[in-house]
Amino acid sequence: MEISDALVDLLRRNAARTEADRRVAEENITALQEAGLFRLLAPERFGGRQASIRTFVEVGSELGRGCGSTAWTTSLINIGAWLIGLYPERAQREVYGVNPRTRACTALPPSATSRAADGGQVVTGRWGFVSGCLHAEWALLGMPVTGESGERVDQGLALVPMEHLTIEDTWHVVGMRGTGSNTLVADDVFVPSYRILSVTKAREGEYATEFKDESLYRSAFIPVLALSLVGPQLGLARGGLEWVLASLEKGRGISHTFYTDAREASSTQMQLAEAAQLIDTATLHLMRAADDVDHWAAEGRCMPLRRRARVRMDTATVALRSRQALDILLGMEGARSFTEASPLQRMWRDQEAASRHAMLNPAAVNELYGRALLGIEDQISPLI
Repeated sequence: MEISDALVDLLRRNAARTEADRRVAEENITALQEAGLFRLLAPERFGGRQASIRTFVEVGSELGRGCGSTAWTTSLINIGAWLIGLYPERAQREVYGVNPRTRACTALPPSATSRAADGGQVVTGRWGFVSGCLHAEWALLGMPVTGESGERVDQGLALVPMEHLTIEDTWHVVGMRGTGSNTLVADDVFVPSYRILSVTKAREGEYATEFKDESLYRSAFIPVLALSLVGPQLGLARGGLEWVLASLEKGRGISHTFYTDAREASSTQMQLAEAAQLIDTATLHLMRAADDVDHWAAEGRCMPLRRRARVRMDTATVALRSRQALDILLGMEGARSFTEASPLQRMWRDQEAASRHAMLNPAAVNELYGRALLGIEDQISPLI
């Protein structure tokens, strides 16, 4: 899917304001809404694009060139749309029936308590780091599902209107500031059973949607969630490379050397090549993982654990290589990179923050993938 240069330029122009305001600029939200980019993974039955996972990550990478926070928020709102597509039709109609443009945010960890009630569960909890919550009408929130005696019987994902929640302003950070990833709070909120998705079943590819012919909503659960985190990060690295190339085109020397044109220095050429190759490596891993998810979904078969583990490894690799590339580019620009006027320092801070997401922890993912390769049944995480 082609993203216009005009849209990327708009995000780039508004990036500093998005960061200062700690939320995506409304001009960006309007432009993305009009371009249909919050509806990439929403069902066609409700006016969505129902695009492939590859298209989804490609869009995240393009938007990340302009603004990391906007790309991240767009990506996570799209994940909300994809998750809603896994619910029963009754829940989907409740979300999209009145407003097909409805947006949703997501927090997977079950940071709540619950008790059984007639026809559903009553949920109380706090969920941190909820990207996109400032621009959403619904939230998908991790929760324990309890039986009549108070015993835990499942892990669920509750679909809740934002009007039943409060937002606490807790997102005071140095990177990805514009995502507004604040804390959501629920106090004795009733959630009907048809609006609670079984995460336990979802991890094994069993979803509640009645529309089994829609291949997008057969995609592997954890791999899709992991992929949503890295398209914007690749975009940040790509944006950094574009910025440095434009800076070199203007002509400048290298301080404390005899070079009056940095382009002539072998050190410049070698560092540029290394950064570009790291970005290419990240791109190849990202597209392989997305294509793998799309392939198994199209086949209508559950993605094998080893392949799912490889997707986790691929996404961690995208984050790491993108971060390494941006670090090289930052060094090439030298101390000028850290002036407030330089967008490189914002890209760097955004990349440093985003790549530390727990789902992308390289050491943990290495162990997870290694265990899968060896056929060791005991894993370090259920999130595969």
